[in-house]
Amino acid sequence: MLRERSQTFKLAFIAVDLLLAFLSFFAAVLVHFFVISPEKIDLVVPDSGGMFAPGVFLPREFAVVFTYAYLALFMCVAQVIAFIATDLYHPRRGLSFFREFVAILRGVTLSLIVVLALLFFYRGTTFSRAVILYAAAFSVVTHSVGHYFFRKLLERMRARGYNTRSVLVLGTGVSARRFVNSLIKHSIYGYRVIGMIGPAKGLGPLAELHAGNLSNWKKIAQKKNPDVIVYALPYQTDLLHQVIEACDLEGIDCRIIPDMMDLIAAHARIEDLDGVPLFIIRDTPLKNGYNRFMKRAFDMVFAALVLILGSPVFLLLAVLVKLSSPGPVFFKQERVGLDRRIFQLIKFRTMHVQEKSRSDTTWGGKQDARVTALGKLLRKTSLDELPQFLNVLIGNMSVVGPRPERPHFVQKFKASVSHYMRRHSVKSGITGWAQVEGFRGDTSIEKRAEADIYYIENWSFWLDVFIVLKTIPSMIKSPGE
Repeated sequence: MLRERSQTFKLAFIAVDLLLAFLSFFAAVLVHFFVISPEKIDLVVPDSGGMFAPGVFLPREFAVVFTYAYLALFMCVAQVIAFIATDLYHPRRGLSFFREFVAILRGVTLSLIVVLALLFFYRGTTFSRAVILYAAAFSVVTHSVGHYFFRKLLERMRARGYNTRSVLVLGTGVSARRFVNSLIKHSIYGYRVIGMIGPAKGLGPLAELHAGNLSNWKKIAQKKNPDVIVYALPYQTDLLHQVIEACDLEGIDCRIIPDMMDLIAAHARIEDLDGVPLFIIRDTPLKNGYNRFMKRAFDMVFAALVLILGSPVFLLLAVLVKLSSPGPVFFKQERVGLDRRIFQLIKFRTMHVQEKSRSDTTWGGKQDARVTALGKLLRKTSLDELPQFLNVLIGNMSVVGPRPERPHFVQKFKASVSHYMRRHSVKSGITGWAQVEGFRGDTSIEKRAEADIYYIENWSFWLDVFIVLKTIPSMIKSPGE
């Protein structure tokens, strides 16, 4: 569980460390040339070429900063690489300020040795060794203090419920208690234990988390509605299968602290949490922090380009929709997205205005009388979905993913379509594998769910690119309804 979030955690700290390294370096430049040894400014020779060449034409004080910009960039990158190499971003580092301080000192020292060694062979601009030493000293202080306050900020955000996931534990034994204590110790990652189900005896300080007996675990789970259920009991075939099936039906993550290792599942893996083996029933690529970062970056860039380049079409369609029939330009409707959360999907209005209760519970078709004349054209060309790129920028949708469905039909399909709720383990998408395979509009829900699950379990960045490239010819061959 921690590995899924530790990669996002590392990316955040890398960004903070790059900023702190730049601040430390330029603080060293200011201290050396403007406080301790201002007479040495005249010894600096500004660059006459390259991206920092404007230093030649600037006042002497600014020229110094530009001249040292190359070295600043090199030292900052070297320092972050050294931090990665010395495993500074391991989750256990932050449990002790002294331990993290020593790790930072070791990383800064390593990067300093590398930088000084490479500068020995460099025959370009002569850089002050004093500035480099000042920068290293400042870095140890700023990174130690910066890490401390950044962790405190994350802890405060987690305490307020920002980006947290609730965990319900089935079991109160030794393994269950060790697991819960580990989550509490690593609270910065945002996993919040909302209950432990089983005998209350022996819980000790964790007694306040006791949520009831195992005989009532289903009712307790329904009441608490957790994001993750962890099975931490001795292996019981019937009970374990009930838990897995219930989680699958509701779209809840299921994790197992194994008592016996004879249960094998597709796309499963074992993860270590402070010595507690955690058996993940269904591991998917988009639980990986780096993969989520790549997908989000692609979404933001692609959506921004579409909205900017398509703005004339966007404005024209908005006017046409407004003139075509009485009512608003945009149609907003509740849909179920990532982790079964409700969001407002935005589209160009293609129907006559109607009661919300009717639009939320009526399944559309080719000959739907509610659709306007312009709406038929927009649906056939999928131009009605153009505003959904706003959903992508907001963050409640992705460019590629399972198509989002209305809550009424999600409740209906999860009871009749096998593994339907697995679709909500990733963000919903404007297009997806099911759409390019021809399962658009009024087609088989079973086939659509199978295609969506295939996409989720086999995701890659290049699969997203492939789906986007294949969407246009797919729309021409099998236009939307």
